Amino acid sequence: MRPVSSLATGKSFDPALRGYIIHYHMGEANHCPSCGRSQWLVGRIMAECAYCETALPLENNRGVGACARFVQTDAAVQPVGRSGPLTA
Repeated sequence: MRPVSSLATGKSFDPALRGYIIHYHMGEANHCPSCGRSQWLVGRIMAECAYCETALPLENNRGVGACARFVQTDAAVQPVGRSGPLTA
């Protein structure tokens, strides 16, 4: 990946230089990096250790945040009870 420039600091950001990032992996044994226990409260974006409250991002939700999602479909949506084309 090429570095992304940061206007605030004037330095470039290189994701490869940030090091090892721990993620919570669904369906696997996940031990907390802080306390070593494996009891988790799993949400939509993060998983939190039930004992020490360490939060880890979910592995399958990389790059997904709290923003609007727009989906385009090719099929036209018909109102309930109508089978023909819409007319004005």
